[in-house]
Amino acid sequence: MEGLMSFQANSVHAVSRRQRSVLVPTFSRKISNTRVSVKPIGMVRNSKLFNSVVASVQPIEASAVTPFDNTLPSKEVLDVWNNANAVCFDVDSTVCIDEGIDEFAEFCGAGKAVAEWTARAMNGSVPFEEALAARLSLINPSLSQLQDFLKRPPRLSPGIDLLVKKLKDSNKDVYLVSGGFRQMINPVASILGIPLENIFANQILFGSNGEYAGFDKNEPTSRRGGKATAVQHIRKAHGYKSLVMIGDGATDLEARMPGGADMFICYGGIQLRESVAAKADWLVFNFKGLINSLV
Repeated sequence: MEGLMSFQANSVHAVSRRQRSVLVPTFSRKISNTRVSVKPIGMVRNSKLFNSVVASVQPIEASAVTPFDNTLPSKEVLDVWNNANAVCFDVDSTVCIDEGIDEFAEFCGAGKAVAEWTARAMNGSVPFEEALAARLSLINPSLSQLQDFLKRPPRLSPGIDLLVKKLKDSNKDVYLVSGGFRQMINPVASILGIPLENIFANQILFGSNGEYAGFDKNEPTSRRGGKATAVQHIRKAHGYKSLVMIGDGATDLEARMPGGADMFICYGGIQLRESVAAKADWLVFNFKGLINSLV
């Protein structure tokens, strides 16, 4: 698009479920908005900063009984998990505790209206591309606002750093597949040691004077079924025999399809979307079980 610039900064494995009630964490739909001051991105590799950001988010206590029958993995599920060549993660409310676009909207003064659209998009009640366009129009961000927002460090979910390290130590490739924005996800990938080329996400566009000019509609993640398309591309391009998707929303569940993800793990530690969780092959509320089950 002339004059625009981008700011850089179901062939599914059959799985059986054990029907047992187990203790699972309670969860809050509202996490503290306390943040930590930090130097702009590019400096986020600092280990003290990383530890302080993660430590500010306390693990959720187990105190409730789940109605779901998929919190205990079957042998088939564990086999798929251990034999996967690659793992794709959603970012918002999975790798990070926030919904990035909601936080950005709050920063720009459009928080409430945008959060309502996000909830509808994640529950699958409106087409994702419609929700994305509506939310960005409500925010109408400038380049300078985005740059200021990115001075804040990402807030990672507890244990995600250990899980990613364990996956990489197990010779599994790790990808970030998100309906969020590359500008916000690049620092996350940098912290976790994930190559930038392993990010599949959207891109906010700005005009020559820094004014908002839409988003890159060529990104597959900008439209309905985009995550599934991205995961299919990842699998085909690298010839992976087995691939797993981890996330919290309907768009993550969609990635479990022929030629895409063999298995969908729902992470309910931040947001529990019941219609999504009920269809997952494995429902988890923290990353400890995923880490400990890797052999």
